[in-house]
Amino acid sequence: MNLRVIVIDDHTLFREGLEGLLTRRDIEVVASVGNGEDGIRLAKELKPDIILLDMRMPDLNGLGVLDRLNASGLKMPISMLTTSTEERDLVEALRNGAKGYLLKDMEPDSLVVALRDIVNGKTVVAPTLAPILAKVVQGNMPGGADEETPFEDLTPRETEILGLLAEGQSNKVIARNLGISDGTVKLHVKAILRKLNVHSRVEAAVLAVEHGIKNSQRNLVS
Repeated sequence: MNLRVIVIDDHTLFREGLEGLLTRRDIEVVASVGNGEDGIRLAKELKPDIILLDMRMPDLNGLGVLDRLNASGLKMPISMLTTSTEERDLVEALRNGAKGYLLKDMEPDSLVVALRDIVNGKTVVAPTLAPILAKVVQGNMPGGADEETPFEDLTPRETEILGLLAEGQSNKVIARNLGISDGTVKLHVKAILRKLNVHSRVEAAVLAVEHGIKNSQRNLVS
């Protein structure tokens, strides 16, 4: 699959390096621009498969561009590609519709895999940011007591496992911590994704972050 990508980043050297990296891996960079306004205009004209968007830019920053692109009705996925590992940036980007939050120091092949996963409908967060998601889940972002949430259909066990997923734990670790089999965890995860109407563990974790779902266990195996 030959992906068509637009890169929006104010650092010229980074854009040129990224374009070369992607081109060598059979990904077509249809436009590479240094400001949000040009990026929005070209996205409407060229309709790429995915947009790679820097977080920190002068005038119109990444979140502003993300908001404008979403408001324009464009349907292609947008992924942040940034150096920022700040909790607020990660949560705000995902909350505002980004389908990826990738870091500029990722290995090239890992970046390419992530782009293809995002285009195929997954939400992808750089693996090194799992602890940041976990910190947010454990922090102070509770939903209102009377707020309707998408978690009402989850069983207590599924809610517990969702909290562990949001902490970045693998099925094997969850199984060990809860004293159940890997297969049982997989079945619970499938049920969670189905009930929340999401396609990936990361999307489920983002919902958990937004609604303050936390793991209630306190004596987990390390």
